[in-house]
Amino acid sequence: MAMELVESTANGSDKDTLYMLGGVALMVFGAGLLLSNPTVRRYMSQFGVGNLATSVIPDMERYFKLRAM
Repeated sequence: MAMELVESTANGSDKDTLYMLGGVALMVFGAGLLLSNPTVRRYMSQFGVGNLATSVIPDMERYFKLRAM
């Protein structure tokens, strides 16, 4: 009885992992399709993603310092 439970749990986790990785792959593929569109690229350059990243970095450093305490 115990071996049946172990085998069913192991098989279920493999399937769940496969579904999760498949979902991540689809999200990456979808983001690539969106970012390859020239209109989206134009809007992203106007939004200033680089400026957003540089403004977030000090907040992240402060968060990690507080978390380390």
